[in-house]
Amino acid sequence: MSDLKELVITRSDSGFYEGFNTTVTVSSKILIALLVIWAAVFPDEARDFLNEIRDWSFAVFGAWYIYTMALFLIVCVGLALYPKVGKLRLCPHDEPPEFSYFSWVSMMFGAGIGIGMLTYSTAEPMAHFMVNPDTIRGITEGGTAGNTDSAFIWSFVHWGLTPWAAYCLTGLAMAYYSYREGHPLTIRSALMPLFGAQRLQGLLGHVVDISAVIATVLGVAVTIGLGVSQFSAGIYEVTGADWLITASGAPSNGGMLSCLVLVMTASVLSALSGVGRGIKWLSNINMFLSIVLLGFFLGWGATLFSVTTLGEVVVEYLVSLPYLLLVYWPEGGGAIEEELFQWQSIGWTVFYWAWWIAYAPFVGLFLARISRGRTIREYVCGVLIVPPLVCFMWMSFIGGTAIDLELSGVAKNAIIEAGQESQLYATLEVLLSGVALQLAIVLVVVLLLTYLVTSVDSAVLIINTINSGGDSSQKGGQHIILWGAGLTLVIAMLLIAGGIDALRASMFVGALPFSFVMVLMTVSLLKSLVFRRRGT
Repeated sequence: MSDLKELVITRSDSGFYEGFNTTVTVSSKILIALLVIWAAVFPDEARDFLNEIRDWSFAVFGAWYIYTMALFLIVCVGLALYPKVGKLRLCPHDEPPEFSYFSWVSMMFGAGIGIGMLTYSTAEPMAHFMVNPDTIRGITEGGTAGNTDSAFIWSFVHWGLTPWAAYCLTGLAMAYYSYREGHPLTIRSALMPLFGAQRLQGLLGHVVDISAVIATVLGVAVTIGLGVSQFSAGIYEVTGADWLITASGAPSNGGMLSCLVLVMTASVLSALSGVGRGIKWLSNINMFLSIVLLGFFLGWGATLFSVTTLGEVVVEYLVSLPYLLLVYWPEGGGAIEEELFQWQSIGWTVFYWAWWIAYAPFVGLFLARISRGRTIREYVCGVLIVPPLVCFMWMSFIGGTAIDLELSGVAKNAIIEAGQESQLYATLEVLLSGVALQLAIVLVVVLLLTYLVTSVDSAVLIINTINSGGDSSQKGGQHIILWGAGLTLVIAMLLIAGGIDALRASMFVGALPFSFVMVLMTVSLLKSLVFRRRGT
């Protein structure tokens, strides 16, 4: 144990909020309720204001997001390589890990990026196949074979090492100060070396944890909104019910809201069962079904093209990583510079970095919760190698098959012209027909449902952990139900106010404040693990 004073977070000892910090819990609920009421009563004003915040964030803080995310990756790799740090175990004694390696990997993948892979494994390579910074600068030509590597390199940038570094660092900071230093398993504990127990037990600590709750709610809302959109499109593919889509073929609000209620109900029931039961088993099912889907594309997709692309692009990605991490195209300048800014900030990279930061308190605390007993090196390597590699495989096998079908002329633009939420289904429709097609679509829909449920129930439990001052024991069933309902209302009201775009814009409200908290967590961790240990 260190000489840091113990951090004690006040919890109510009776009543409805027994076991919870009332300041953090009530304040978070009030802020989320105000957002829901605002979006419900003034939908147009809410949409316009959120879009203004988004555009302001892009223009003013674009470089901040780029360089802070690069910092997180550099620090994570450095800590794993540093001999005195890497061998430290995330527990007070040499106790074995709580979960098996398979369950550990399954849970962190399912909670972190699983839903996104089902949407973006096809949609993102296809989008970058048409337009990316290399096509904008005239280096490659969009929609041609010569642009394939660039399409996958930029896809790997957004789903590879960098997002997982943000999750990794957040989880490592909380796990270290909780399991090694004996502080509560919550966000504020990671700032102990900088501010001390006295400040963090008061208003400052409450603000830190509230910012984490708001970021989690809004980050998860974006993920669930995108997932529900694809889930609704899949239900339409299976049932053919016209009310699920609009005249343009996009998922209807009615369809998405109905699917949202189904997902959130199942998620609350799973969350009530705890991490060791519902979430663990759903995560294992996710991993199994994901392997089945990948196996299908490996066997019946563009196998040679995909495997070759995977091998070539991973090497190119790693070689180019220093440049890809640090390049930033600011607003202004000529037509090309403006287009690069629009692509990087408004379209892709900066939006992604804000999304991952908003998602980091949820995934980071979840990673910390399931990683007790592992060494820092094992933890960092597990988080930075296994899930990104799986993401690369999904992108290469599924996205690679879609691109190959378009390049060969077999798809006849059917995949390119499909909506983002439907491109995976469009790829399957080109490859299959009849019963085989229906079975494949049902597999995707079931996988989407399990990923959505896993992400939501994990998020609800994490929100309750933060609200209870780091107490990760299963309790407060009524609070699980309330937060499940709250998440449902946030997503529903924002969808009604402005659709998926309103959800995406709202995320910046939580991401920007928490990005500053994450930088402070990084400094705190370096102070404890590197500088303080160097002097001992």
